[in-house]
Amino acid sequence: MLLSFLRERLRLTGSKYGCGGGGCGACTVMVSRYQPHTKTIIHHSANACLLPLCQLHGAAVTTVEGIGSTKTRIHPVQERIAKAHGSQCGFCTPGMVMSMYALLRNKPQPSMEDITQALAGNLCRCTGYRPIVDGCRTFCQEANCCQLNGNKDCCLNRNKNTEPEQEAPQLFDKDDFLPLDPTQELIFPPELILMAQSASPQTLTFRGERMTWVSPASMEELIQLKAKHPEAPLVIGNTNIGPEIKFKGVLHPLIISPTRVMELFEVTVTEQGVWVGAGCSLSGVQSGLENVVHQIPGEKSELLRALIQQLKNLGSQQIRNMASFGGNIVSAYPNSDLNPVLAAGKCNVSVVSCRGRLEVPLNQNFFVGFGKTVLKPDEIVVSVFIPFSRKGEIVRAFRQAPRKEAALATVTTGMRVFFSEGSSVVQDLSIFYGGVGPTTVSAAKTCAAIIGRPWDEQTLTQAYDILLDELSLPPSAPGGKVEFRRLLTLSFLFKFNLEVLQKLREMKVITNELPEKMQIQPLPREIQPSLQKFQNVSKDQSDQDPVGRPIMHRSAFSQATGEAVYCDDLPTTDGELFLAVVTSTRPHAKITGLDVSEAMQLPGVVDVITHKDIPEKKVCSTCGYDEELLAEKEVSCIGQLLCAVVADTRAHAKRGAKAVKISYEDLPDLVFTVDEAIEKKSFFKPQRAIQRGNVTEAFTKVDQVYEGEIRLGGQEHFYMETQSMLVVPVGEEREFNVYASTQWPTYTQEAIAETLAIPSNRITCHVKRMGGAFGGKVTKTAILACITSVAAWKTGRAVRCVLERGEDMLITGGRHPVLGKYKVGFMDDGRIMAADIQYYSNAGCFVDESVMVIEKILLHFDNAYNIPNLRGYAAACRTNLPSNTAFRGFGVPQSMLVVENMINDVAMTLRRPADQIREINMYKGPSLTHYKMEFNPENMLCCWEKCKAKSEYDARRRAIDQFNQQSRWKKRGMAIIPIKYGIAFAEGFLNQAGALVHIYKDGSVLVTHGGTEMGQGIHTKMQQVASRELHIPSSKIYISETSTNTVPNSCPSAASFGTDANGMAVKNACQTLYKRLEPIRQKNPKGSWDSWVNDAFLEKISLSATGFYRGPDCYMNWDKGEGLPYAYFTYGVCCSEVELDCLTGDYRTVRTDIVVDIGRSVNPSVDIGQIEGAFMQGLGLYTLEELKFSPSGLLYTRGPSQYQIPAVCDVPLQFNVYLLPDSQNPHAIYSSKGIGEPILFLGSSVFFAIKDAVAAARVDSGLLGPFSLNSPVTAERACLACASPFSQKIPVCEPDSVKPWALNI
Repeated sequence: MLLSFLRERLRLTGSKYGCGGGGCGACTVMVSRYQPHTKTIIHHSANACLLPLCQLHGAAVTTVEGIGSTKTRIHPVQERIAKAHGSQCGFCTPGMVMSMYALLRNKPQPSMEDITQALAGNLCRCTGYRPIVDGCRTFCQEANCCQLNGNKDCCLNRNKNTEPEQEAPQLFDKDDFLPLDPTQELIFPPELILMAQSASPQTLTFRGERMTWVSPASMEELIQLKAKHPEAPLVIGNTNIGPEIKFKGVLHPLIISPTRVMELFEVTVTEQGVWVGAGCSLSGVQSGLENVVHQIPGEKSELLRALIQQLKNLGSQQIRNMASFGGNIVSAYPNSDLNPVLAAGKCNVSVVSCRGRLEVPLNQNFFVGFGKTVLKPDEIVVSVFIPFSRKGEIVRAFRQAPRKEAALATVTTGMRVFFSEGSSVVQDLSIFYGGVGPTTVSAAKTCAAIIGRPWDEQTLTQAYDILLDELSLPPSAPGGKVEFRRLLTLSFLFKFNLEVLQKLREMKVITNELPEKMQIQPLPREIQPSLQKFQNVSKDQSDQDPVGRPIMHRSAFSQATGEAVYCDDLPTTDGELFLAVVTSTRPHAKITGLDVSEAMQLPGVVDVITHKDIPEKKVCSTCGYDEELLAEKEVSCIGQLLCAVVADTRAHAKRGAKAVKISYEDLPDLVFTVDEAIEKKSFFKPQRAIQRGNVTEAFTKVDQVYEGEIRLGGQEHFYMETQSMLVVPVGEEREFNVYASTQWPTYTQEAIAETLAIPSNRITCHVKRMGGAFGGKVTKTAILACITSVAAWKTGRAVRCVLERGEDMLITGGRHPVLGKYKVGFMDDGRIMAADIQYYSNAGCFVDESVMVIEKILLHFDNAYNIPNLRGYAAACRTNLPSNTAFRGFGVPQSMLVVENMINDVAMTLRRPADQIREINMYKGPSLTHYKMEFNPENMLCCWEKCKAKSEYDARRRAIDQFNQQSRWKKRGMAIIPIKYGIAFAEGFLNQAGALVHIYKDGSVLVTHGGTEMGQGIHTKMQQVASRELHIPSSKIYISETSTNTVPNSCPSAASFGTDANGMAVKNACQTLYKRLEPIRQKNPKGSWDSWVNDAFLEKISLSATGFYRGPDCYMNWDKGEGLPYAYFTYGVCCSEVELDCLTGDYRTVRTDIVVDIGRSVNPSVDIGQIEGAFMQGLGLYTLEELKFSPSGLLYTRGPSQYQIPAVCDVPLQFNVYLLPDSQNPHAIYSSKGIGEPILFLGSSVFFAIKDAVAAARVDSGLLGPFSLNSPVTAERACLACASPFSQKIPVCEPDSVKPWALNI
């Protein structure tokens, strides 16, 4: 593939390996080709991980390194993403840059629609996308007017006589940006133009180790090749065969690539319709059809417009640029976006073979099974005929997917109806669905029941019942979501009905108006400019002092140019080996045999590492619990590490890993779900409980008691850089250098030392930066690093281990799924007097950090509410799933969702607004938590009031109620949610940090500290601290890496405490040095920094100092139920509004306003970035991200195509962040507060806004009062909960009656 060639052969490591399947966009490059027939050059973005190198003959490839660098000149795209603070961990940034760059090469003044389309296939886990979009927005033609930017207070309307207000500080100034000059871009290589013009076509053949690639030059040659090798696949875009080879291990000895057979790329317009070449890319088909639509009457373009609509949502821009039209059709995927529309539109395919040409209709007979068509193996699709629509013909396409863009569809449909002129009697009708069977299916019986009858309510009412009988799905159908998929078939037919009625009205066939309440408009989608409000620094502050200013991330330019080095970007050393892990395929079994003989005979395989090879400690200890490095006798989950294959290349190691044979003897008593664990009392010890007041007695004195429960699914970290490490033996005295992507270098160092039985002083762990972590790079990273170090120790060679995305997701666990049960007692006036809450988390097969997670759950289950009688119990359930681990928020997002859901139920029971119930029960005045810690909630209440004011809560609430009364099928909802989040480690010994600061003779400063950079900007903030304390510009200060040989015994970068602890340590070291320089400064007060440093050296004054911070002595006594587990609280309040399509469950977050108290921000741009990124990760947790396990405990969702994280399309259309002004915090550096984790929970405001919208829909169905809605509230859950008349038609399966496709863990 192009990506491995770029990274390994050319050492161009800017293009990143994120998933290997074209799903994340981190590897995006620009491919340019010269078209001799039109004499034009076309540029398009593409996924380098799917692009075969042999297919690039005659093409120019531009990578992120090619468009600009910090050594020469950075490109305006790189500059704007960096300066707009759109790069945090930076791993996704080169891909974002290249997607935007390719767009600008084709369209130097794009619209916002163009930008969001271009970025739809690029995932980011850090930023929340808003700063990326804001940086790219500056290229828009319309970006200069406030009106077009959605600003009601346009500059044109302002009264010129008003006094100028003090200008609010901005995160960036677009006047600083380099202009975009299209004339200065790289030219297309002239030699490639000459080559294309003079080329005499000839067959190209490339031979690899196990595969041969042939690219024929003519149709005749292609036909002969296919006749000779009928089983050889045809590959043009490689978006289907590529993932098949990579993820399913399919081996094709011969691949035929007809990219130079020009007949496959021709587009011909006739009087009857359009012939489109089967080789045309999907984006080429889209633009070609759009051109045709502009040239023909509207009535003829019905089918074309339906196809264009589907093409816009099919995959990402990069995929559409590569995937071929014919390939998409003959792949015959059951949930195809195009095939139902093509079949409904009566399209044909032109097929050629050695037997001649023929036309085959694309109808129900064309698709014969999963991934199979009626075509014979040697037949080649040459082109596709798309007919023009007739007068009186209406064609529509609908789709529903787990994410609005760049996601595989759940259900798709194409529907076409034909009426004779002036009549509403149906002459012809075809309806095809995708996603409701193993193939594209025809609703032939439904169509037959409608044809010949007038299109009216009576006809359609009968049709819904026929359709439901005709398209039945078994309860255990692959893909699950059976009720939802069946419901969507009805919903889409109903939507088509409304569209047809509207069209018949326009054609004046019917006269009665459709009530406004029944009409359906598309969900809003235009991203509006947003506000980021923060406090300016004081006028007295020196211009040189960067603290409190929105300073760009110190590595942003390096990240945007692809120069930033991540673990797998390190150059290979001579003789370096690659390690691939072998994992268990059984959930609970004895290991009866481990046969490595076949693996050892494969080319390139050097060794297989098993538990016997581990020299000393065979377990890794976390929080007093042990986890085996490599299983010895027994496995407890699918994905448990068994052994590791070491080979000379990545490909050889992976092939060797597949050849290892493991035999098992299954063990009984499998436990997968929380319910099974509760039934079998399968818990890790200790379980925790805490109580305030007398709960039992309080329940006897309240007006009402309500009991409920809520389930929260887990969450995958999905850091963009997978687990990565390189272990290099130094060659003497058992010394090792370890380069790892870890949040806790010291823990990794200690674990390796114990594994190899050598002192820690022989192991140096280096961390330059991580491509995201979110809690997932602590325990599992150490285990993998130990196994890799054993391989390096045994072979005496450097060993690299980088997990594939699917392996990473399978092995490393994620956020704990939780079942929360509650009983709440309250008065009729809304006061909650008693609550008893139980939490059960699915911990998986090893303890990991699960006990600490349940402790934090109980320490936060009061959230913002002073409930006088409160009892909590929490247990970590032991199950046969991969063990879950730390994840941003560490149990708090699960804890608080249960509490907020309880409060919602109280509000619904009392028929009162939820915000009123929240307000009534909040802490007020100096208060004590349930564990007897004193705090003052004044700032929390300020955030609440300010958020209500800034979000115009009351006025919008009234507008939403009015909207919901006037709309039947779309509802709006709004919710406002507070948070009180404890900062610091409850384990007091972890609240410490060290730093080492060197001043060199030239005046430059090198700072090292114990914190690791994972995108949260800790190095940037440490640079600001050092700049203030040493009174020098930031440009003189450098931070290279975090390493155990400079700062020993560091604590993890976690718990939102990194800046607090390391900032104080850096401050301490800098103050020591500044004080040492005081005599020099007094002698020469007018001297420069450089002269003072030089004089100090001459006077033998040490210019190196360590710094140390002894943090708060936090503790928690669980026996007494009291303690001081936190240093202080960070407060925030978030208000979100959504618009929900009740027929499909799709929603848009219309607006989000967040007010946060973070004291005095050290760096507002970094902190606002953390707030937005955490909110979007929370939005993913509560509304989108769903882990699916098979009934045998295998994780189904092992990559971005099965597991959707938020993308650009999920950003609130208006996303406003306000930092609470005039806030002080005496407990942290410069009066700031920790911010990394708290805001994630506020993503739940979208969950509760959706629940609010669903409640409005339920009212229309006559349903009032509390109802169950679990998290994540996916489109499926929201749609079913709306309880529309259609959902009530769907028979519900009893959970115990069938074996489900996926477990509810």
